[in-house]
Amino acid sequence: MRRSLLLLLFVAVAALLAGCGNKGPLVLPPTKPLPAPAAAATVAPASSARPTAGQP
Repeated sequence: MRRSLLLLLFVAVAALLAGCGNKGPLVLPPTKPLPAPAAAATVAPASSARPTAGQP
């Protein structure tokens, strides 16, 4: 009886120690800087001119 209690205690302690996973502080991957936005091409404002004769 005593032997089985010691074995159960040993197995419980081993399971608690093994179940922790990775040891140490949390390490996050380094952040990559965002790429610089591409320069927007300048677009001429839409013309509000009426179509000339001959154009639909």
